Amino acid sequence: MRRVLGVSEKRLKSWEKAGLIPPADAFSFKDLIALRALHQLVENKIAPKQIRQAIDSLKTKLTGIEKPLSELRIVSNGKTIEVQVSGQKMEAISGQLLFDFEARELGAVQTLARRSQPPVVAADEAEQWFQRGLTLEETGAPPDQALGAYLKAIELNPNAAGALVNLGTIAFRAHRLQEATVYYQRAIEADPRYPLAHFNLGNVFDEMGQLDPARDQYELALRLSPTYADAHFNLALVAERKSDHLRAVKHWKAYLKLDPSSAWADQARKQLEQLRRLTLV
Repeated sequence: MRRVLGVSEKRLKSWEKAGLIPPADAFSFKDLIALRALHQLVENKIAPKQIRQAIDSLKTKLTGIEKPLSELRIVSNGKTIEVQVSGQKMEAISGQLLFDFEARELGAVQTLARRSQPPVVAADEAEQWFQRGLTLEETGAPPDQALGAYLKAIELNPNAAGALVNLGTIAFRAHRLQEATVYYQRAIEADPRYPLAHFNLGNVFDEMGQLDPARDQYELALRLSPTYADAHFNLALVAERKSDHLRAVKHWKAYLKLDPSSAWADQARKQLEQLRRLTLV
């Protein structure tokens, strides 16, 4: 992780001592976002004491914000710390310019921060970072390099659904299921018609043994993409686990129409044949 941020162990310990980050042997993906923001503030010559005051002030002034460094877009002009939300700014410590916000906007500041549309230049740069992350993954680079690229993409564009999905997949592969859930849900918020985001969220629920929510997400993915063979495959498995044999047969048949020749098709045929013997279909 330190390679992604360029932060020494000594500096991390000093941040812990200053109360800017909690002591930890390992950091979550959300912690990494906060560390990146903290690193940028320090690079802008903002004193740790000033950062601590800003964090405490934002937690007090903005309802529902518990971890400002990871939940808000925080920047510095080299003298003060500012929060950016939907193109508006608030000085973090004093609350100056707070009158520019409607009261209802303050209550929903986190949602606005995520859903606000980035400038075209930022969105283009975010896409470049996303493509870089894909290339790094495809070439077998260390996972933290792709992780850093995707985090940069969502820093520039919080609505970068592809980067959010890939961050979720990195977390899922590491069996950090709660973190994966957060990223997939954010991807769905950014693009509710993204079949892969729904499918992958279904996989998280499935892994946690939550079959009904898993089924719902697979069905949403299938509704958005009727030829989504993998959604049929997983719906068939969920139906079998719920002893809904007729529904499982329906999805195995649908899967085989879409994918009749892969190795997974052989597995589908075996499952279908077992169910046929049970149901006499």
